[in-house]
Amino acid sequence: MDNNQTKKFFLYARKSTDEPERQILSIEAQLFELREYAKKENLNVAKEFVESKTAKEPGREIFNEMLAGIENGKAEGILAWHPDRLARNSIDGGRIIYLVDTGKIRELKFPTFWFDPTPQGKFMLSIAFGQSKYYVDNLSENIKRGIRQKLRNGIWPAWAPLGYINDKNKRCIVVDKKKARLIQKAFETYSTGEYPLAEIRKIINSLGLVGKKDKVLSTSNYQYMFKNPIYYGAIRYNGELYEGKHEPIITKKLFDKVQEIMKQKSRPKTKQLKYFLYRGFFKCGECGFTITADRKIKKSGKEYVYYYCTKKNPKHRCSQNAFTREEKIFEQTKKAIQKVSLCSAWADKMIKEIKKEKEQKIQAESFFAQKLKDQLAECAEKLDTLLDMMLDKTISQEEYLAKKQKLINQKMGISEKLSAFERKSNNRFELMINFIKQANQAKIIALQENHEQSRDFLKKIGSNFQIAEQKLILDFKNPWKILLKYNAEPRRGEAYLVQNSCQNPKSENWRRVEDSNLQALAGTAFRERRNAILPTLQIQFLI
Repeated sequence: MDNNQTKKFFLYARKSTDEPERQILSIEAQLFELREYAKKENLNVAKEFVESKTAKEPGREIFNEMLAGIENGKAEGILAWHPDRLARNSIDGGRIIYLVDTGKIRELKFPTFWFDPTPQGKFMLSIAFGQSKYYVDNLSENIKRGIRQKLRNGIWPAWAPLGYINDKNKRCIVVDKKKARLIQKAFETYSTGEYPLAEIRKIINSLGLVGKKDKVLSTSNYQYMFKNPIYYGAIRYNGELYEGKHEPIITKKLFDKVQEIMKQKSRPKTKQLKYFLYRGFFKCGECGFTITADRKIKKSGKEYVYYYCTKKNPKHRCSQNAFTREEKIFEQTKKAIQKVSLCSAWADKMIKEIKKEKEQKIQAESFFAQKLKDQLAECAEKLDTLLDMMLDKTISQEEYLAKKQKLINQKMGISEKLSAFERKSNNRFELMINFIKQANQAKIIALQENHEQSRDFLKKIGSNFQIAEQKLILDFKNPWKILLKYNAEPRRGEAYLVQNSCQNPKSENWRRVEDSNLQALAGTAFRERRNAILPTLQIQFLI
């Protein structure tokens, strides 16, 4: 009887998904070849072991089960395609050689490799295992080196995250237009601070955003997405931040706003307060403490709201004892809005002037743009210097990473400012026109009885809201200060214009007035206001 038939062999086939070598046979091909080889050599195969797991690290369950069978005497040999199928790490390779040394393994059969249990054979086997380990280690280092180079070039080195797809031709990630739109919507909606993550998930999922293989996104998926800098153009890999070359889906400003909202959401929730129109809106004009609100019901059953100082300043004994009714505050709010309003005749005339200037001259101011470009170049130079310092071991790796992250964020912030400035420079005329229209809208709002609309518009035009002696006090914002100044004391011709044109929107031409002297005064008044307001607005919206 053939000696091989008396010995029992275990057949072992392995190929993992992370092995890129094309020459390695598939598991099916290995099984076919090994079975044919067993027939040819008259090998008695007691059991077949098939595994789809990498051998670069110890811990393969099926491999360990096979060796346990060897140690228990269920077989005396192993049949495999090549030694690298058995081990690609020093521990598993050492176990095989040790079992050969102790006589537990008497035969190792490979169609592509010769082995016998002699000192020379074991030496050659150890070399084969060492070569396998060297290949894995070298391959891993090559992959890591390639990843580092991609990151330096600003290329995402892995499978594309949600909202992007891998472009094999360009060898980079590109925006998935459909999903990117929904991701942007998710960021914008969450940035309002009105929705928790669970509600965001419900809203955006209903719009059709899904993950890989159309998997439904969980709340934790959205939390991870909102913290991922990939969406504003940066790459975070192994804790280090890199400047990406891919197209961003959102701005860094929006990303930072979402981070702030997430911090606020993580804080303990406070008790829900009763609704008052001006709650938290005003400070006391005398002591600077909060103006609070309360409701009171008259004997007639009518309810009204009044506001008063809390008087909680321990360093100041506030003398404000008067309660201010909400209706009185509302009337003063309308008057404040009226102070910065612009009638239709003025608005139409100024918009016409702006459009005329736009047609004649639309150009970006180069000084500010060049300053930002110089800052970008300075950041790039600092990054190069920082890298040299790290390579020269002038600074530690930890210092390098911390300073690099700071410079990357600074550089991206400047880049975003430059892009925004260029857009704003080209769009400043539209911003001016929109402001003039808002000023015209102020006149309409001041005449309406919409309390919330008036309050919200007051927030738009002013700040530092106070109440003292039942009077509303505020600071008007730029550029509303401009209108406040020139609405304070209208000249005679200007008043004539208001009377004959602003109160009569159907007037075809504000210049058609009977009194030629007043017509000249009105024209002069408009030119003075135009020359004072429009250049100031240009500077305001440009900066």
